[in-house]
Amino acid sequence: MNGELKINRKSKIINLKIMKVVQIILAAVFLLGTVTVSAQDKTKNKEESVVFSVNLHCHNCEQKVKKNIPYEKGVKDLTTNLEKQLVTIKYQTDKTDKAKLKKSIEKLGFTCEEVKDDGGKAVH
Repeated sequence: MNGELKINRKSKIINLKIMKVVQIILAAVFLLGTVTVSAQDKTKNKEESVVFSVNLHCHNCEQKVKKNIPYEKGVKDLTTNLEKQLVTIKYQTDKTDKAKLKKSIEKLGFTCEEVKDDGGKAVH
């Protein structure tokens, strides 16, 4: 009987130590996961705008751009100005960039150039 008590006591001590190790590991995994998610959130939400001069000649040209470009990955908003032949696109920088957006417009059959101010900076 004395031997059984010693074995039970030892197994309880071992079980408690195992439980502590498991809790520490779970806590570490949780903390690492939280840090990773918060780091990803900061880069995800960065948005920029770009203005392109596009050879939009008529209402149908404008509609072609409005119907296709919003479905490009990362595009959040799109506005057109038929009179000035401008297309303004708001996009997520982690999903697309100006070059990809320009290519998408050109695939529709339009010429496309980024509009910059006199100082060479992009117009937003």
